[in-house]
Amino acid sequence: MSAPRSTSTDRSPRRAGRRRRVRRRRLALVLAASLAVAGGAVAVVMRPMGGPPAGAPTVQARAVPPETATPAPSPTPSPTPTPAPTPPTPTAGPTSGKGTFTTAEADGKAVGKGTVRRYKVEVEDGIGIDPKAVATQVQAILADKRGWTADGVDGFQLVSSGTYDFTVRIASPDTVDRICATAGLNTKGEVNCDVGSQVMVNSKRWNTGSPEFSGPLDEYRALIVNHEVGHRIGHGHESCPGKGKPAPAMMQQIYGLNGCVANAWPYTADGHYISGPAAP
Repeated sequence: MSAPRSTSTDRSPRRAGRRRRVRRRRLALVLAASLAVAGGAVAVVMRPMGGPPAGAPTVQARAVPPETATPAPSPTPSPTPTPAPTPPTPTAGPTSGKGTFTTAEADGKAVGKGTVRRYKVEVEDGIGIDPKAVATQVQAILADKRGWTADGVDGFQLVSSGTYDFTVRIASPDTVDRICATAGLNTKGEVNCDVGSQVMVNSKRWNTGSPEFSGPLDEYRALIVNHEVGHRIGHGHESCPGKGKPAPAMMQQIYGLNGCVANAWPYTADGHYISGPAAP
């Protein structure tokens, strides 16, 4: 005999259970969708074969704000270089001094061969120039191998006392004009002269140089000394020997170079005399 078939009464509990499970799954899906919409993001739940077991926590996708770009660091500014200090502009000094002079307390060895001329250095009082500093510079100029000792017949020696052949004097423009005028020379408050036993140097020229001389101030001071001492040892004025050539030390360069190049020395470093045509 075959077994009796199950009646509808036997299957109804299983069907009812399946329906309840389906309703619970639908309700869970509806609830999850509602929560995702309320949170501003849609959660997609996928359970592939072999996925996490039922009841495992569901990972929901969240809206991620766009990444903010990190600004590039600003370049470090280079430090501003400190400007080099501007050298003070030379000043001419007073136009008048006291008319009295102070002798530099300085002595030196004789330089050069042949006749040695002893000289003193004096500075007029009240013009703000140090006599000893002047003596040091004049001594260096007359001892330079480009100076008058290169001729082999002239020598010089700085002294502060005793007998002497001439004096190098730095004086105010008014005093230079007064002393130079005794020899009939008109220095016009601007230039120097050689008169009697005195080389008279205008303090304005000593302090500021000449607008016609492009070299440094110390070079122009060398030109003053070499030019006036040149007169002292017998040299007359010379003119420019040609365009682009060095001007002779005996040229009156303060009145213009006439195409020559400014030069302070009577000789080159190798002993060649820098000459030009004779001039008044």
